[in-house]
Amino acid sequence: MLETLIDTYGDGAVLAMAGALVGVIFGAAAQHSRFCLRAATIEVAERGLGPRLSIWIIAFSAGVLAVQGAIATGVLDVSEARPLAATGSMSGAIIGGLIFGAGMILARGCASRLLVLSATGNLRALVTGLVLTIVAQSALRGALSPAREGLATLWLVPGGEARSILSQLGMSPLVAACIAALVLIAGFALALARNVRLSHAIAGMAVGLAVGLGWLVTYMIAQTSFEVIPISSVTFTGPSTDTLMGLVNSTSLPLSFGVGLVPGVFAGAAAMALATREWKIERFGPDTPMERYLLGAALMGFGSMLAGGCAVGAGMSGGAIFALTAWVAVTAMWIGAMTTHLMLGRNAALVPTT
Repeated sequence: MLETLIDTYGDGAVLAMAGALVGVIFGAAAQHSRFCLRAATIEVAERGLGPRLSIWIIAFSAGVLAVQGAIATGVLDVSEARPLAATGSMSGAIIGGLIFGAGMILARGCASRLLVLSATGNLRALVTGLVLTIVAQSALRGALSPAREGLATLWLVPGGEARSILSQLGMSPLVAACIAALVLIAGFALALARNVRLSHAIAGMAVGLAVGLGWLVTYMIAQTSFEVIPISSVTFTGPSTDTLMGLVNSTSLPLSFGVGLVPGVFAGAAAMALATREWKIERFGPDTPMERYLLGAALMGFGSMLAGGCAVGAGMSGGAIFALTAWVAVTAMWIGAMTTHLMLGRNAALVPTT
């Protein structure tokens, strides 16, 4: 069937359809589960193991379980995926992750969360996401690209086994999948202890499964097509940038997995918000200063391109295949976010009340 679809519609169209399918699942699940790395980091920074952390643990472990389980059973091979096969930047992962984490706190959401919130009528998220995308494009090919390249080349790591955590540890995909299954059970236990609704926990698991599905469908298309197609999964900064620049600079948009993913996530999140009657217009106000959001967007745009992906692209998609730089990047995002949250809280406590 897949071969027939490719012969009929072409590689790009099939990739876009696959991206849209994965996007709808991810968007609906992320909206219903309230999946948000920023919220999870705040709970940990405040020394609590709360409901948002449980959702993140469930999503992350489900993604790892799905991907490593598929590899262990022989239906997926990610050895040629860019986060593993290409030369990576450790300095970019560290510096970019720290910058992204700080921006995530200021903007009150990472790239994926902003896209999901935009679909629910949140105009703050929409404006912030657009600024993030523009800055990311500047960091990729524009005025900020020399700074990004300079920081990225400070510490490089070759592709292959040197960039694979499992290879470095001598751990098999089956063992990794079993560990992920145990962590997933622990995540559900924490969710139950924190009175998380079962539907929210299941939706959190669906977020992770969407990441696994992304790797699987792009791999299947790459195996079926006669063209060289890079396998990938859910990520937002790069696809959002490509989609926006394509719409602005060209009368036709080259079809790809990412081009289908972005509108798919938006549609899935919007449909879920409408179905649960949570769709409403939200604007900037006295308690939500625009300058803070815009600064956070700029930091995330530059940080994501330097780190090699956003909180989902590097943190979950890259993390699920145990790419070294991805795990370093998401760790740096956690550190940057928690540090920024604590600093903002300390500064607020020092402001005298009148």
